[in-house]
Amino acid sequence: MRATNFSTLYRTVAAVCILIASALSLDARAQAGHAHHNVATGKRIELGTTVALDAAGRFWAVSKESAGDAQFVVLQSSDDGGRTWSSPVRIQKEPEAIAADGENRPKVTIGKQGEIFITYTKPLAKPYTGEIRFVRSLDGGKTFLPPITVHANRDEITHRFDSLVVDRSGRIYVAWIDKRDGIAAAARKETYRGAALYYAVSEDGGASFKGDIKIADHSCECCRIALALNQEGRPVAMWRHVFAPNVRDHAMAELTHEGKAMPLSRASFDNWRIDACPHHGPSLAFGDDGTRHQVWFSMKDDDGGIFYAHATPAGKLSTPIKLGAPNAEHAEVAVDGKRVVLAWKQFDGKSTAIFGKLSNDGGTTWRDQELARTEGASDHPHLLNTPSGILLAWRTQAEGIRIVHVQGEK
Repeated sequence: MRATNFSTLYRTVAAVCILIASALSLDARAQAGHAHHNVATGKRIELGTTVALDAAGRFWAVSKESAGDAQFVVLQSSDDGGRTWSSPVRIQKEPEAIAADGENRPKVTIGKQGEIFITYTKPLAKPYTGEIRFVRSLDGGKTFLPPITVHANRDEITHRFDSLVVDRSGRIYVAWIDKRDGIAAAARKETYRGAALYYAVSEDGGASFKGDIKIADHSCECCRIALALNQEGRPVAMWRHVFAPNVRDHAMAELTHEGKAMPLSRASFDNWRIDACPHHGPSLAFGDDGTRHQVWFSMKDDDGGIFYAHATPAGKLSTPIKLGAPNAEHAEVAVDGKRVVLAWKQFDGKSTAIFGKLSNDGGTTWRDQELARTEGASDHPHLLNTPSGILLAWRTQAEGIRIVHVQGEK
């Protein structure tokens, strides 16, 4: 009996060690994938970039620029489908710290009147703390209004991993990971799992924000938040949640401009128990018929990796399918009618490729395609919905910002 108990304990401990090692290995690969060190200067080069398309067909890209110790968010544009890009323009007059790694990059989106809206995380002096900043241009990127801090809370705590979306009415939603509740619980000597999710809303084009509105307690601490509009045009958040006692699966909830708390629902059911954050958030998209499409990372049983599934409007989830090789990472999903595109990053020991799965029947059947490849450092892949179809935006150290037509012209 003692031998049996010891054997069971040994297997349990070994499994936990494998999970932790896998998560740490994934994080190391993620860090290596989006940034590397300049051999001449020894400084990190961060490649975190987000791209948006305006109504005139112009691409806009935001990223980080370092000039000595000074840091700025910079904006570039392309009028020729991403073949060439304008010189970077700084959106702030004064430098400030900028986060621009793979899961915590500057974001850009376009408003109903062609406004350019940008968010980014400004790290503070204390480790793992920050502020969510917002900048807007009302004249097509010629000038920028001064940065403002989105959240009302000004404590030197975690406000990080911002996500940005604009609804069909032009309201701006900004969500982030927040540590205020965990710190308050610690002061009361109470246990608190992970962090919390908050958001703020602007109904005046970004002139002001109202909040801070809590989405949920007990989120994972360092995974991106997916924001997408559902078929009714309402924003929905999906994130890695910490279900009791410490299950790191995913949850989702609708956001409202009134700040009304909406119920949380579970979005993945892998039962991944690990006391660590994998730095690997989900991606979310909705079809016109209300079907929810999602991709996420999990160490599911002994078969970890990235997975895709879709759910009916009633919430019934399909059987997840695994994407790519065991080291596949940072997947995205985009939907255009019945067309569904999945893209992820994968390193083969010599070069990094973006692979895709493409479906024209809502995710019933698929064909595989290699979308792009590079031999140097690179950012994570990002998918864009455009009038000409779904596009891949990918920044690499060797080739710069690349725009790849995934499915060609409609």
